[in-house]
Amino acid sequence: MKSNKPSQKNHSKEGGLTKIAFRRFRKNLWGMISFVFLIICVLIAIFSYALAPDQSKNANQMHLSIHSKEPGFTVTLLTLPEKSETQSALDLFFFGKKTNTTEIPISNYKLSDESILITEYTPDGSGGLEKEYPLSRFYEAKTSDNIPEMYIQDRKFILGTDKYGRDLLSRMIIGIRISLAIGFVAVFISLIIGITLGAIAGYFGGRIDAMIMWLINVTWSIPTLLLVIAITLALGKGFWQVFIAVGLTMWVEVARVVRGQVMGVKKMQYVTAARALGFNDLRIITRHILPNSMAPVIIISAANFAAAILIESGLSFLGIGAQPPMPSWGGIIKDHYAYIILGKPYLALIPGIAIMSLVTAFMLIGNALRDALDVKTT
Repeated sequence: MKSNKPSQKNHSKEGGLTKIAFRRFRKNLWGMISFVFLIICVLIAIFSYALAPDQSKNANQMHLSIHSKEPGFTVTLLTLPEKSETQSALDLFFFGKKTNTTEIPISNYKLSDESILITEYTPDGSGGLEKEYPLSRFYEAKTSDNIPEMYIQDRKFILGTDKYGRDLLSRMIIGIRISLAIGFVAVFISLIIGITLGAIAGYFGGRIDAMIMWLINVTWSIPTLLLVIAITLALGKGFWQVFIAVGLTMWVEVARVVRGQVMGVKKMQYVTAARALGFNDLRIITRHILPNSMAPVIIISAANFAAAILIESGLSFLGIGAQPPMPSWGGIIKDHYAYIILGKPYLALIPGIAIMSLVTAFMLIGNALRDALDVKTT
């Protein structure tokens, strides 16, 4: 009795394999830093329109007179209001403000009793075009003295503006949704297809295994980017088409790993016991084999997440990814890569660094998961 107590206490202290893996993951410094970074990225993606300075749909408010300005640039903006359609709070939160208002960069203005006279901003500082707008144009202002406080503001562009004069910070914040969404959806599709085909091939073997392996080898032999481009062109350009195309090309590695795991696990004694008890094949696969084969799949999913982000960026750079005006980090690089040799490399480097940071975070998490789930060192 006494000899059993220490072992029971030690066993309860260590907990199950999941708790052990979680404790080991927490001890990995770079893994935890990457995990916190990804949590922050997800929160930014969810609250993107609440965080973005430009809350218009797709952050597409253009100011051509202040295009390609450096980070920290400040200008005075006059807003010309337009009555916009009514939106629900949920629609506003997820899709931004559907508005037709126009923002005009100005250098100075003069008020009169019935109107406002503005001088438009010019990059060289010379006198720009003068325009006069009547008080009736600003329907919420009771007098012309109300116009400055209601419709004129100084705007600071923290990351500068793009070649169309749009706020680059807002485009980057909203663009993170594309990168994270493509990762989640593509990995989800690849897991469904890969786990299903891999489990069937590994469990049944024989001709079924040979057929599935032939399909895997054929798909594997086609360059990933070319296969994605072919599927995208077949499905058409668009937001969801890219998700499906990337997901349909990433299942191969998952299927190969699951097949190998299933071939090893199906020989275990508890699987033989399940067959002896009369359990059907579906229950044996889903309840007994797959739960004990998921550790390598989790690691591959982290790597596939990073690969999906890179593929989407490449497609957007080629012009067959997310279509304008929808912001995408790859699309932002496409619009500004020429500026690298035109003296304003930050327009392409900022989204490039963002892509690199997100991909690196997923790769570091994958490495941390590999170490945490390695049974040889448990």
